[in-house]
This record gives sequence, structure tokens and C-alpha cells, in this order.
Amino acid sequence: MTFVGRPVVVTEVSSELNISGPSPSISSGSIPSHPHTLTLSSNRTASYLQGSISTVLIPVLYILTLALGVPANLFTLCTLASKVRKVPSAILYCSLAVSDLLLLLSLVFRAHYHLHGNHWVFGETACRVVTACFYGNLYCSAQTLASISALRYLAVGHPFLYKSLPKRTCTAWATLVLWMVLGVGLVPELLVHQSYRIQPLGIVTCHDILPLELDSHQFLLYYYLVLTLFGLLLPLLVSVVCFVRILAELNQSHCDWGLYIRSSSLVFLIFLVCFTPAGVLHFIHYVQLFSNGTEDLYMYFNVAVCLCCLHAAMDPFLFMLMSRSTGSNPYFRALRSKSVSVD
Repeated sequence: MTFVGRPVVVTEVSSELNISGPSPSISSGSIPSHPHTLTLSSNRTASYLQGSISTVLIPVLYILTLALGVPANLFTLCTLASKVRKVPSAILYCSLAVSDLLLLLSLVFRAHYHLHGNHWVFGETACRVVTACFYGNLYCSAQTLASISALRYLAVGHPFLYKSLPKRTCTAWATLVLWMVLGVGLVPELLVHQSYRIQPLGIVTCHDILPLELDSHQFLLYYYLVLTLFGLLLPLLVSVVCFVRILAELNQSHCDWGLYIRSSSLVFLIFLVCFTPAGVLHFIHYVQLFSNGTEDLYMYFNVAVCLCCLHAAMDPFLFMLMSRSTGSNPYFRALRSKSVSVD
């Protein structure tokens, strides 16, 4: 999730502002004194920070996602809140809507950051909180979607076991444990310094450039690898296995599941397209950083993560599609009457 920067010794703040090279997009007088200063390890990093991908494309995608996702998730949350006691899976859907809303909220600050030339003006504490909120709820969304997939497989593949379970209690505990584990896992994001002045550009970045060579930050390589494995790649694997098993179970049935299979296939394909690039690029990026210090994939990961944000905006519409496909099927209505919900 980051480029590598090298720390420099700052003797005089004023001397930093009269630097050679490209003129910063923000006047030197508007940049406060900043004791944490880094230099860039490659020209590619400077090109990304000053290029149109990070200053135009990414913030525009964030703004469009916000405009679509905030009202849709608020509507979903208000609609499902009254059904929590009747439909156990509504607990997971409410958790997903809350996670998506927190993710979308962090995009407000990230869009401002990118639109202002990757210059962070909100301070170090806000940088840590927004970074933890952004990536934490990215992982939470993927893990919640995996939990919903597992719930659907249990309902379709093992309906009698599913019917015998205390579903509301199980989903409530699963949601609580998920948020607790996520909160504990994000503590390192809140402890390490995240915002740094980039000397050649005259900007203050948030999380994009970190001094991974310092003892205080070296553990982040291992930390981010573990987060990627358990936060993105494992939920992807669980979702794939559950989807394949659900299709296998339905294809063995004598009932007509055509509409449901087509709808669930579309939802799963969109999930795969949105989360797979970010998960794979994220993992390879940190493997490269760990092995040879290469950081070429970070800019591609930042574009791929926009797809994850877009999925957060699309979740309410995708699950509405799933609900309609199940509601129009008489066999699903029969299952529902037996307290077996697969929405």
C-alpha cells in the first residue's frame, strides 16, 4: 500500500522550500513546518504523485462512488434495520452497509487529498484514522461478503443443519467477532507515523510514502502481507468455493434454478472483478518490496482499489437483484416458509 521513501535530516525548514526541480502545485507558504521529511527513491514515484492518474482519475472515481454509494447504502441500512429480528442474514447485510458507509466516508478525505496534488492538510492523527478506516473497511467488506457466501452455501447445501442452528445468534456473534478482529488487526495502522513531507515536491503525503527501511516501520512489510492474505485473498477463496458448491448443489436439483443461478453468477462475477485485481496486486507488491525493493505495482494497485470502492457502492443494487431473483422463485418461497433464507 505504499512507496518507499528515504529519511533526510532537516536542519532548516526554510531551506526545504527553495528546492530545485519541479515547482510544487501548492505554494510553499501554505505548507506548514514538518519534521518528518523523506526523499523519493525513484522518479516513477514522483511521476505518479504528480500525474493525472493520482490527481484526476482516482479522485473522480472516488467522487462518483460517493455520489452513488452513500444514498444507496443509507437506504439499505434503514430498510434492513427493521428486519434484523425477522431475517437473521439482515444482521450481516446491515454490517456490510455500515462497513461500506465508513469506507465511503474515508473517500471524502482521500478525494480531497488526491485533488490537491496528493497533499495532506488534515494532520497526522487524521491521516492514521482515515487510512485505518479506508483499508480496514475494505477488508471488512470482503470478509462480510465471504460470510454471506458461506451462509448461502449452508442454507442451500445443508438446509436441515441450517434450520436447526440459532441463526440470529450465530450471525450476531460472527459479525461481532469480525469487527473485533478487524479492530485489533488495525492497531498498527494507528501507531506508526503515516504523513511525511516529500522534499523534492514540497507536499505532505499520507501513507503513500513510508520509510520502510527504518526499524519503526520494517515490520509493516510482514503486517501488510498478513492483512492481504487474511483480509482479501482468503475471503476471495472462501467466496469462490462457496459459489462453486452452491452451483453444484442447485444443478443436482430437479427444480428450475435458472434465474437464481444467472443472478448469483452476475453478482459473483462483479465481486471477483472488483476484488481480485486489488488482492493479487497488493500481495505481489509487498512480495516484491520484501524481496528486491521493487515498487512498480503500487500505482496499479491504487487504481485497482477503486474497483473495491465501486463494489461498496454497488452492494445495495446487487443484493436487491438477488432478493428479487429469490423472491420470484416458488422454491425459495417454500424454503423461506421453513425458515431457510438464502438471500
